[in-house]
Amino acid sequence: MFISDVDGTLTDAGMYYDERGNEWKKFNTRDGKGLSFLRAKGIKTMFLTAEDTPIVARRAEKLKVDFVYMGITDKLAFLEAFFAQHPAFSFATTAYIGDDVNDVPAMKRVGISAAPADAMPENTQVADYVCHLPGGRGCVREFCDYLLHSD
Repeated sequence: MFISDVDGTLTDAGMYYDERGNEWKKFNTRDGKGLSFLRAKGIKTMFLTAEDTPIVARRAEKLKVDFVYMGITDKLAFLEAFFAQHPAFSFATTAYIGDDVNDVPAMKRVGISAAPADAMPENTQVADYVCHLPGGRGCVREFCDYLLHSD
């Protein structure tokens, strides 16, 4: 299982609004390609975010992400319940990338964790791998490549 936070990880953490109040997010296509490489190897993917917006659902649908959970504030508690209900998955066999403090407890429990280059210090301190690239600029692709090409 590969789990990615969204804002600050798949995006640059910016919240863009137009004059009508419509929200926009910028995603990096290279991150999407990294997720497709994981899927080709049989690795399931998940977006796990505290935000609850149709933009995330649309991006996940386009990328064929296996699991999408939005509005999750306690990510560790959510994953404990998820793994209990889905015994084919576990913390030990999960990779997780996140950029902010609400990701840290889950990052500490998974088999391998990563943080974007511009993540909060709490994340980079606990991450097994700190990306060279920042959030929204290809860090998810970098972590996918790292996982696929490391022994």
